[in-house]
Amino acid sequence: MQNPISPTTALRAGARNPDPAFWAGRSVLVTGHTGFKGAWLSLWLGRLGARVSGLALSPETNPNLFDGAGLSGQMDSHIGDIRTLETVRGCFGATAPEIVIHMAAQALVRPSYRDPLGTYATNVMGTAHVLEAVRATPSVRAVVVVTSDKAYANREWPYGYRETEALGGHDPYSSSKACAELVTSAYRASFLAERDCRVATARAGNVIGGGDWSEDRLIPDIVQAFLGGRSVEIRAPHATRPWQHVLEPLSGYLRLAEALCDDDGAAVAEAWNFGPADEDCRPVGAIVETLAREWGDGAAWHLSEKTHPHEATFLKVDASKARAFLGWDRRLRLDAALAWTTAWHRAYAQGASALDLTLAQIGAYETLGA
Repeated sequence: MQNPISPTTALRAGARNPDPAFWAGRSVLVTGHTGFKGAWLSLWLGRLGARVSGLALSPETNPNLFDGAGLSGQMDSHIGDIRTLETVRGCFGATAPEIVIHMAAQALVRPSYRDPLGTYATNVMGTAHVLEAVRATPSVRAVVVVTSDKAYANREWPYGYRETEALGGHDPYSSSKACAELVTSAYRASFLAERDCRVATARAGNVIGGGDWSEDRLIPDIVQAFLGGRSVEIRAPHATRPWQHVLEPLSGYLRLAEALCDDDGAAVAEAWNFGPADEDCRPVGAIVETLAREWGDGAAWHLSEKTHPHEATFLKVDASKARAFLGWDRRLRLDAALAWTTAWHRAYAQGASALDLTLAQIGAYETLGA
């Protein structure tokens, strides 16, 4: 079998790797650790030597990366709902984290139309509950609140949104993430800055990678259709998004947390974008065509004839600030990210270990950094 982690199409950007000396032995709480991104982040933190705890609902899909990688036996996993303040407080009290990376969310646009109140309860009040627990936990030094690139008021501009652009959101998901930004800003200014607890937000979206079986996401839908020998249904082939491998924004979150803990970390306690270069902001149709070629075996797609709720057509973010001040940059061109994703799922379908595949790709990614 071809090496599934070959970085031959990668971009050697020389971006800074997470510092094992910083993370070793440090207590880190990840909310949303049972999700796709949360599982990747928890595995990476464990590899770096951190003492990792997590708070999240049980995994939503079967299979899922959390169970497939055996994460419950590798970290202090707490299953609970961030919509309940006492649950969040109890987890903070039990874990006494020094760093919090808040990723738990209702993370999809279309389900937010079906359940707007649940989306706001999770993404807005859930974030408030996490920050209220931070406020009551003296051990916490730094917090990274992960929101979304969809938090911007999308005007379908052809250029990337910068961190100073207006927040907004047409749909409940997008507006809930804008609200989470405002909640975070208020807690930072009103309560946490005065005790020197540094809080930043991270805006990224449209991540791809192995181990994602989430409902209503492009790459999982494509992979599952191709594995089953079916043509995949595509609803918006012209919609353009800032696609990136899951390890790209995760490396940004880790670098941001390190910077928050520096002596001058208060200066970076603000909003940060983590997104790909302009050439990797491609339409959905180009992504599915590339994956079909990569997959082979007659992989195909067709246009959906159903009526669908509104979703933005064009979206990308400008990550110049993160490149200039955090030493962060992308390491994988989109073609490489798609190849890594395809290779992960092909190898997993052939019986390879989810844990081994994920750790191997993390290791390969680190070799591209400085």
